[in-house]
Amino acid sequence: MRAVIQRVSSASVKVNGAILSAIGPGLVVFLGIGQGDDPRGAETLAQKIADLRIFSDAHGRFNLSAQDVGAQMLVVSQFTLYADCRRGRRPSFAQAASPEEAAPLVEHFVECLRGKGLTVATGRFQATMSVEIHNEGPVTLVLDSELWRQSRRAPVAHWLHPGQPWASGKRPS
Repeated sequence: MRAVIQRVSSASVKVNGAILSAIGPGLVVFLGIGQGDDPRGAETLAQKIADLRIFSDAHGRFNLSAQDVGAQMLVVSQFTLYADCRRGRRPSFAQAASPEEAAPLVEHFVECLRGKGLTVATGRFQATMSVEIHNEGPVTLVLDSELWRQSRRAPVAHWLHPGQPWASGKRPS
């Protein structure tokens, strides 16, 4: 499961030119469901997003979560987060879950957030949407459940930092 999270002052989603959903201060979550994702992953991701301390306290530090500030959320399903652009010029979406697999997981994710007392608006699954976002900060985070399965001590992928000593598995001293 992949999510791109943006802290916003407001956001809305339109379908066919009509506003479907709108939120005030909070988070927009673009959610991608991949093959093999399951309800437990949706629960874990919802918990992580609800608890992330990405809102500023009185001292300007990221110390408050969405739950702490009563943030609203707009969840928009986005299979394109699973685009594989390594070969050719046309992205492959083979790693994205089928609509039949993804729809219930998106709904489960939304219900998990609501279960935490958050106000959650949504886009329309499989619709062509226009999303208007007023970033605040800007604060944008990318979460990938595949990375949670790896140790935090695992070496950084060599393609992220080529030529660095830890790219071969050795961490800097």
